[in-house]
Amino acid sequence: MQHDFWHKKWQESDIGFHNNDAHPLLVKHFPALDLATGSRIFLPLCGKTLDIHWLLAQGFQVVGAELSPIAIEQLFDELGVAPEITQLENLQHYRAPNIDIFVGDIFTVTASLLGQVDAIYDRAALVALPFDMRTHYTSHLKTITHNAKQLMICFVYDQSQLAGPPFSISDDEVKAHYSFDYALKLLESVEVSGKLKGQCPAFENVWLLDNRL
Repeated sequence: MQHDFWHKKWQESDIGFHNNDAHPLLVKHFPALDLATGSRIFLPLCGKTLDIHWLLAQGFQVVGAELSPIAIEQLFDELGVAPEITQLENLQHYRAPNIDIFVGDIFTVTASLLGQVDAIYDRAALVALPFDMRTHYTSHLKTITHNAKQLMICFVYDQSQLAGPPFSISDDEVKAHYSFDYALKLLESVEVSGKLKGQCPAFENVWLLDNRL
């Protein structure tokens, strides 16, 4: 992963990718996962997203992985919670009631460290990674979560018009990564208001990856 790139983004507060509210497509489509209250949701490359606040408020447990300690310190400050912090090999583990965040390289997170995962919510991970890393990421994600079902939001746009991240993830690429292990359903495709970064027409595609094949 491009560690220096993302560390610099957080150090310089260059976080235009950070929404100021829970993502409306999460709120709208989360029921498609059909989860019991109290289920544990994994957010890869989570940053300090307000989606975490929303999930906790709905009565779910959250586990996340994030490269930047700055992002996670800000997350817990904004939650108003003082986490317990421990070192786990190459990762720092931030823990508080109903929330666990592993800070470091997601590829060093193992299934045993992660623990139970009832579902994955991927809004910021796949789209953040360059093409040559995405197969490694999706394989690793399936391994550490035991193919937990997913709600995934991707951008789709003409990559020649705008350099990522976020990168464009075509329907064919989603199928290439996931169709062997999941039943895939495109729940909605929504045009990005004001264009992506104000420059490029784009859509957000919401996928349900159901592990009940």
